[in-house]
Amino acid sequence: MIEDIELETLINDVYEYYGFDFGSYSRASLKRRVYRVYQLDGFKHFHDFLSRVRTDAEYCRRMIDEITVNVTEMFRDPSFYLTLRKEILPLLGTKPFIRIWHAGCSTGEEVYSMAILLYEAGLLHKSLLYATDVNASVLETAKSGIFPLRMIKDYADNYRDSGGQEDFSNYYIANYGYAKFNQNLAEKMVYSQHNLVSDTSFNEFDLILCRNVLIYFDNNLQKRVVKLFDDSLAVLGFLALGTKETIKYSISQSKYKQFDKEKIWRKIK
Repeated sequence: MIEDIELETLINDVYEYYGFDFGSYSRASLKRRVYRVYQLDGFKHFHDFLSRVRTDAEYCRRMIDEITVNVTEMFRDPSFYLTLRKEILPLLGTKPFIRIWHAGCSTGEEVYSMAILLYEAGLLHKSLLYATDVNASVLETAKSGIFPLRMIKDYADNYRDSGGQEDFSNYYIANYGYAKFNQNLAEKMVYSQHNLVSDTSFNEFDLILCRNVLIYFDNNLQKRVVKLFDDSLAVLGFLALGTKETIKYSISQSKYKQFDKEKIWRKIK
C-alpha cells in the first residue's frame, strides 16, 4: 500500500503542476483509489509513478479521471425515486419553470432517471437539468446517453420498484449490446465540467442532487460544498444526498427541514 507521505507528495505535486486540489479529499478513500491506478498501470516503485505524473500531463489527466469516477446506476435506491415521484415533483410542478442540478453526475444514469420521472409527471417540457462533474471523460459518456444493454434489466427492475408503470423499453433503442436513450430526454440536459472543490455557484435551483459524492471529502470540504449548495438553492427548494450523507453538521438546522425518511432536505429560509 502507498505510504501516507507518498500520498501527500502526490497531492502537492498534482496541485503544483496542474492546479487540481485533492487536499480536502478523504485520505483513506483517496489512498485506495490512487493505489488501484498504481497497480493497474504496473508500477513497482512510487517514485516512477510520481515522475510519470509530473512529466506527462495526459497521464495525469487520465489518473485524475480514474480517481474521481463514481459508480452509479439508473433509479439507484428506488425508494428515493419513489419519494421524488410522489412527494417532491408534485410540489415542484407548481412552479412555472424547474431547474435541477445533478452535481457529480458521473456517467449520467441518474440524470436520465430524473428526466424519465419528469416526463411521466408531465413536467419535462418546463424543466432543465444541469449535470456537472469534475471528470471530463464521464461527462462524454453521460452526453451520449448510451449505456451497456447488460445493465438494462437491473435498471428496469429499479424503475418498476420506484413506481414506474410504463414499458421501460419505450425509453431507449437497443443496438449492438448498448441502449441509447431517447433524444427527447437529452434535449432537456446541459452538461458541463464543474469542480465542487474550487468552483462557485452558477445558478439558482429548485432541486439539487449530489448523491454519494460527499463521502469522499473531509469534514471541512463537506461544509464548503453544502454552503455552495445552500447558495445555489432557492427557498423552498430541495437538496438530496446519498444514503450515508447528511447536512446535519455542515449548516444551521433552522434553515432546513428533512423531508420524509429519505436523505432529502427542504430549504425553509
